[in-house]
Amino acid sequence: MQRRSFVGGVGAAALVASLAAGRSRAADRPYTVALVPGLTTDAFYITMHRGAAAAARALGVKLVFQGAPAFNPVQQVPVLDAVLARRPDVLLIAPTDKTQLIVPLRNAFSSGVPVITVDTYIGTGVYQTGSGNADFPLAYIASNNTLGGAIAARALAKAIGDRGRVYVSNIEAGVSTTDQREAGFKQEMAKHPNITVLSTQFNDDDANKAASQAQSVLARHSDLVGVFGTNLFSAMGAGNGIQQGGSAGRVKVVAFDAPQSIVGNLKSGLVDIAIAQHPAEIGWFGVAAAYAHLTGQSIPPAIATGFTIIDKANVDDPATKQYLYSE
Repeated sequence: MQRRSFVGGVGAAALVASLAAGRSRAADRPYTVALVPGLTTDAFYITMHRGAAAAARALGVKLVFQGAPAFNPVQQVPVLDAVLARRPDVLLIAPTDKTQLIVPLRNAFSSGVPVITVDTYIGTGVYQTGSGNADFPLAYIASNNTLGGAIAARALAKAIGDRGRVYVSNIEAGVSTTDQREAGFKQEMAKHPNITVLSTQFNDDDANKAASQAQSVLARHSDLVGVFGTNLFSAMGAGNGIQQGGSAGRVKVVAFDAPQSIVGNLKSGLVDIAIAQHPAEIGWFGVAAAYAHLTGQSIPPAIATGFTIIDKANVDDPATKQYLYSE
């Protein structure tokens, strides 16, 4: 069967209309698309679910949303097994580990359920190459996290006058998205010769630990001027540590992610800059790509969504506020 391309320069509304027009060729029963998030309690994934639900309504798709309350493979794999027992037509999943989820997802693929990863990935995140043990997913739909890290670096460099010592507050090695954000940040900062990037601090996704680490770095480097938190807990914890260390305002904190709750922190100066992803777009494109595949269209192996930089000056601008994640 010849497969038409899923993306061809059309806008989102036109794409929905194009896909919806193919419903008459679909099966008599509605297609079922399952979305397994990294965790269910985070505003990022709640917003992603809203985008996925909007696409499902537009396309007449049944959407199943089920996940674990914490971001780890030990809790995610049993949820995945329960979802697969319902035999969805396509699985959308944000893998909680790029290595440990390979076998469970390969089992899903081998059982006949196509896999699309959203937000996070398995293996290298490069799919449909015909090589390796983790290239079987149809597509990876997410923010370009390396680019997002670079955007964070440029924003921080500007905020600190392009000179001084900074460090990265990360959760742990092995999480695809935060690994890429750190890498993108460091790659960009290498272009700024008057900025020194200190050793990364891994906080195990614990804001209290991130705060303690920030105070320790300040004690060792009184000339610290910036911190990049690769996720919200890292940034908030670091911000609290900087504040407790008496350096709020002088040490700039950049957060990756932007739930509604960060508004007060931007206005108070606990956090200076937030890099907002567009999770609703990720969910929307996930369902649209699944539907396109099911109706005989080809989809690209990588679909990237955008970013918005939010700070105290623009946080109340309606054009910016739309990108805050809501619960």
